[in-house]
Amino acid sequence: MKIDLTDTTASQINKALIEGRRAIGSPAVGMVLTLVIVTDEENAYDALRAASEASREHPSRTLVVIRRVSRSPRDRTTSRLDAEVRVGAEAATAETVVLRLYGEVVGHAQSVVLPLLLPDAPVVVWWPINAPSDPARDPLGSLAQRRITDAYATERPIQELAARAETYAPGDTDLSWTRITPWRSMLAAALDQVACDVTGAEVEGEEFNPSVELLAMWLADRLDAPVTRSHSNGPGLTAVRLMTDRGPIGLDRPDGSLATLSIDGQPDRAVALKRRETAELIAEELRRLDPDDTYESALRFGVDRLADPGVAGERASGSAAGPAKAAGGPAGEGGSAKKAASGRQPSAKAAGSATKKTATAKKATDT
Repeated sequence: MKIDLTDTTASQINKALIEGRRAIGSPAVGMVLTLVIVTDEENAYDALRAASEASREHPSRTLVVIRRVSRSPRDRTTSRLDAEVRVGAEAATAETVVLRLYGEVVGHAQSVVLPLLLPDAPVVVWWPINAPSDPARDPLGSLAQRRITDAYATERPIQELAARAETYAPGDTDLSWTRITPWRSMLAAALDQVACDVTGAEVEGEEFNPSVELLAMWLADRLDAPVTRSHSNGPGLTAVRLMTDRGPIGLDRPDGSLATLSIDGQPDRAVALKRRETAELIAEELRRLDPDDTYESALRFGVDRLADPGVAGERASGSAAGPAKAAGGPAGEGGSAKKAASGRQPSAKAAGSATKKTATAKKATDT
């Protein structure tokens, strides 16, 4: 069922939701959270489709906030709110309200969204594009327990990671981080099979891909070993190679679908490592609402502390990092000391178990 409201108010939208539920014979509210999507008209369809698919796992009230640009100065002084209410088959297993804001109300989206939030339920805000520089201080972001951005959707993804590190607040996360959980899980499992010291690593993938940088920072942060970042034609992440005192460990995925796990002294194994859709990424993120300490630690390690292939070993020590944390070694050696509270080990020899602990902290997709 779909109800269109023109020049409406939040009170009228709530009444339309109740009427819609009664009309389809489902007056009870069975939603577990409120998902607020802040986007533009161009990207609203794709974002809403992904949210609708994710709602099959997480029934939620989805509020899509679209800020419309007025064409004339006179229109910019006239506030108007149009809404499209969808319940039942029109909204999968959720309730959906598409909010189109015009004029001065564009700058006060939080006052429109607040009365529509489900009572006593968590709030998640997702910016598919054009995320604010400081999500936690954004008026809409301040309403949420979880804030989802996507550095890959920006013009300067790598610089965006540095900005995210500077403004990080508990509850922040990024789909570029979500994409690499299968890689982290697979690498953790590989290290559990071999008792070894990791002496170095190389991460290969597309240039200007923030997921590649995040995986490299995670390895450097966790293993206390030099990590270099090299470029390939993609798609996304294509290979990770770990150098150990027991021989190399490699995970290669040249086609974006099937990977090959190579461990010295063992036969090669084919591993399913398919790139996942946005709906699966969002579903992963909605499974947890607590702060992701592993993401924070990797993010704060700093892109500048990763070595380029041609200058590996020539980097300066921890002072090279912008948002880096307290150093426990030089930049080329992975940088920071391990914190017992986050499950990290004091030496590279224990990195296998530490990596496994971090891999379970968050599930995501590769890029």
